[in-house]
Amino acid sequence: ALRLVHEAFARDPRFNILLLPQNVGKRKAQIAAIRRSAGDMVLNVDSDTILASDVIRKLVPKMQDAAVGAAMGQLTARNRNDSWLTRLIDMEYWLACNEERAAQARFGAVMCCCGPCVMYRRSALASLLDQYESQYFRGKPSDFGEDRHLTILMLKAGFRTEYVPSAIAATVVPNKLGPYLRQQLRWARSTFRDTLLGLRLLPNLNRFLTLDVVGQNLGPLLLALSVLTGLAQLALTGTAPWLAALMIVAMTMIRCSVVALRARQLRFLGFSLHTFINIFLLLPLKAYALCTLS
Repeated sequence: ALRLVHEAFARDPRFNILLLPQNVGKRKAQIAAIRRSAGDMVLNVDSDTILASDVIRKLVPKMQDAAVGAAMGQLTARNRNDSWLTRLIDMEYWLACNEERAAQARFGAVMCCCGPCVMYRRSALASLLDQYESQYFRGKPSDFGEDRHLTILMLKAGFRTEYVPSAIAATVVPNKLGPYLRQQLRWARSTFRDTLLGLRLLPNLNRFLTLDVVGQNLGPLLLALSVLTGLAQLALTGTAPWLAALMIVAMTMIRCSVVALRARQLRFLGFSLHTFINIFLLLPLKAYALCTLS
């Protein structure tokens, strides 16, 4: 299916098409391309992503600072209007970029530069490729979580990582629960694995990053404890855990209202529906991910 595309671009001297003998996975394909590259900067784009025409122009100024090893753009859902799930994921991406990554960038360390749109300094990459290629977890090669692991390696090497909200990339997101949950399972395992690696970094980073990493990992645990405590109360006493339920509803509505005001988009009030997915699907999935890290 891609042969005609390869043939068309092979005739253009600006392009160098690399065809590997077999599917070796994203990480090894990335490494093969980086090792053949010559420019000062490497732009990584996922195959299901369309970049805005000014993305490179927006990312390059951040890279003029030699202390910056990577800079990512803002992700949106290219197929946002497909279903109720894609609309929720699009809002989830906005929150992940414009709350989490933006706050981390304020303190010099975006903890995961997302693969659909990220620019790397090639000289920094060259010094990290051997470590990147040989990631193991409990004696087995790691074959997922490339973006987060490469970001952690950048930070370990002493580089800063940045977020550029005006560099927009539209990527295809899962439009059904099955593929979405499989994606979230991979991401959860990657987060747990690289959080362990990233803990050693935290003493050298701004203290906000420690608060952020601890909060991201303790938050789901505290929510799970609240849900389990409520279920235990219902089973043992026959009374509904109204206080816990009201607290979760209040926190959800406050968060969604604040985001709706910040983004100036009422649609973010609908993100409150994501709480049901979080409690009934993502929390059990994260527990399963934690038990199956290897």
